[in-house]
Amino acid sequence: MSRTIRTAVRPATLLRTAAAVGALSLLAACASDASTTEEAGGGATTETEAQTVTIGVVGASEDHWRLFEEKAEDAGYDVEIVDFTEYSQPNPALSQGQLDLNQFQHILYLAQYNVEAGEDLVPVGATAIYPLGLYSKQHTDVDQIPDGGEVAVPNDPTNLARALLVLQDAGLIALRDGGSAFSTEADVIAEESRVTVTPVDAQQTALALDSVDASIINNDFLEDAGIDPESALYEDDAEAEGARPYINVWAARADDAENETYLALIDIYEDEEIQDALLEASGGTAVLADQSPDELLAYLAQVEADAQR
Repeated sequence: MSRTIRTAVRPATLLRTAAAVGALSLLAACASDASTTEEAGGGATTETEAQTVTIGVVGASEDHWRLFEEKAEDAGYDVEIVDFTEYSQPNPALSQGQLDLNQFQHILYLAQYNVEAGEDLVPVGATAIYPLGLYSKQHTDVDQIPDGGEVAVPNDPTNLARALLVLQDAGLIALRDGGSAFSTEADVIAEESRVTVTPVDAQQTALALDSVDASIINNDFLEDAGIDPESALYEDDAEAEGARPYINVWAARADDAENETYLALIDIYEDEEIQDALLEASGGTAVLADQSPDELLAYLAQVEADAQR
């Protein structure tokens, strides 16, 4: 069974507090019951049978989650998918014990949450990397974008830095010190760049195509905008070392990193039919990832160290 948690959009400074309070009140009924229960005939059920595993996601309506629930049930697991409409909420809910797992974010987002909130959530499985692309209505090639042209980029810190790195790789801008996962528009070296960048809300980047030369647009917004993912003028390389911070992951509390039930559910998610549905939901753009938890932890530690500098 899936449930959706909906809240009104608030300023970012209020979201952290609102998310924590909202998650506690709205998800109180979701706390896992890992204890064994006595049945009428005597004896106790196993921990796996007694436990409902709550998983926080953003976008539970996608087919791969329906398939996952079905296959988990067939394997004897009781799973509840909790659907959030704001990315700021699943991590606080997990930290506070209102979720058992979440799966909605990449390593960079997780690292930033841990550093800012003083938490220690950990990645326990990899899912996919979603390349970030540059799109245009006016041009069909990067070289056609004129000197002095304007490019819209997402304004949230995580996607802004990645968008700037994409533009640098495409030869459109230069970033101070070569750029990093924490670059901002202030790091753009104007005299060495071909275009100017205009940060806008991520949901507005597709709409901005009518008034700018090109936009960096997240995969999440391509379908609704009627944009073919294959039409990207340029996108980052999912196989490159620089893409590691953008590996999407399953996250758990550190104490649950080796929970056998959780790891078994992650294995179920890697079923070929589920993976095919995941790829279809991404418009064929997702690149499946298979890094081990130890590798993911190493990547997380490096990004957290960079975030604290």
